Amino acid sequence: MEKIKVGIIGTGNISGIYLQNGSKFDAMEVVACADLDVERAKAKGEEHGIKGCSVEELLADPDIQMVINLTIPQAHASVCLRALEAGKHVYVEKPFAVTREEGLEVLELARKKGLYAGSAPDTFLGGGIQTSIKLIEDGWIGTPIGATAFMVGGGHESWHPAPEFYYQHGGGPMFDMGPYYLTALVAMLGPITRVTGSARISYPERTITSQPKYGQKVKVEVPTHIAGVMDFASGAIGTLLTSFDAKGGSQLPRIEVYGSQGTLQVPDPNNFGGPIYLSRAGQREWSEIPLAYGYAENARGVGAADMAKAILTGRMPRVSGELAYHVLEAMHGFHDASDQGVHYMMKSSCERPAPLPLGLQPFCLD
Repeated sequence: MEKIKVGIIGTGNISGIYLQNGSKFDAMEVVACADLDVERAKAKGEEHGIKGCSVEELLADPDIQMVINLTIPQAHASVCLRALEAGKHVYVEKPFAVTREEGLEVLELARKKGLYAGSAPDTFLGGGIQTSIKLIEDGWIGTPIGATAFMVGGGHESWHPAPEFYYQHGGGPMFDMGPYYLTALVAMLGPITRVTGSARISYPERTITSQPKYGQKVKVEVPTHIAGVMDFASGAIGTLLTSFDAKGGSQLPRIEVYGSQGTLQVPDPNNFGGPIYLSRAGQREWSEIPLAYGYAENARGVGAADMAKAILTGRMPRVSGELAYHVLEAMHGFHDASDQGVHYMMKSSCERPAPLPLGLQPFCLD
C-alpha cells in the first residue's frame, strides 16, 4: 500500500513517541527529521534510522509530502506556513497557533494551496474517547444535556525542568491542557456557539523548585485559574475548569457527560485509554464499560496517520484544521469573556469528527 512520506520538524522530547510510532501506521512513513540544532536532528535521525537534516533541507525535499511540526508553540504558525508554501501538508502539535489571526492565516493558505492542515491533540482518537462517543451515539445516556470537564493541578514549577513557558503568553492551563478537553468535548457533543467565564492570575510570580533552575523566579503573564461555560450548537451546556493554582491537587473526575437517561464518566483526555463508567437512570451503581476500540496506549501520531490516510483517499481528516481552530478560538473566548465581562459569540464552527469504525486492525485507519 502507498504511504505518505513524512518529515518531522522539531526534535525535542515529544519527537521520540512520534518517531517510535510514526512508521508503524499503514498510511505514512517518517523518512526525515530536522531541527534548528542540526546536530541534534542528525543524532535523532541516526537513533531512528532516518535522515537528520536542517529545516531548509527538509522543506526542499520533493519526496516529503507532509510535515509534522513539533516546534515550540510560538513557532507553530510560522513553521506551518513555511511547510505549506513548500507544497507540503502539515500536522502540528497543539495548540494550532498562539493567536486566532495566526490560525486563520494557516487555514487560508492551506485552502489556497489545496493542502491539508491538521493539529493535535489526537487523544480523542484513542479507545477511551472513541468508546465514549459510541455510547453517546447509541443512546446509552439518552439526549446529552450537559458536560463538566476539570483539569486542576498545582502548576509545573515543582517538577518540570524548564517551566517558564507555562506562565508566558501561549501557555497557562487553558492553552496547555485546554486543547485536550475541548477537542474531546467537541468530538462528543459537536461545535460550540458561545462561551463565557472568569479568569485570574492567582500568583503573579512563581518560584521554581525543580532542577536545574531551582530558585529562579518566573513572572506570570497569563491567567492560571479559568472557570468557563460553553453552549453547544446541539443545545448541551458545558462547564470547564482549568487551573495551575490548586496547590493541594484535586480528586475531581476529568469529564462527565449528562444525558436524559444517564451519566457517562469519560477518561482523562490527555491519555488514549482509561476507564469509562456509566450510570443509567434508576441505577444506584456505576458500571465500568470495556473499551470497544484500540489505541488505548500512547498512540501519539495516530492523528498524523489519519491525515495521511485522508490525503491518500480524499476524505476530510478527523484532526482537521477547522476543528483545531475552533478549539483555539474557544480558548481565547474564555479569556476575552472574562476581560470584557461578556459572552463571547463563536465566529467559527466545524464538523464533528467522524468516529473511527469498529474492528480496525492495529495501526490501520479505515
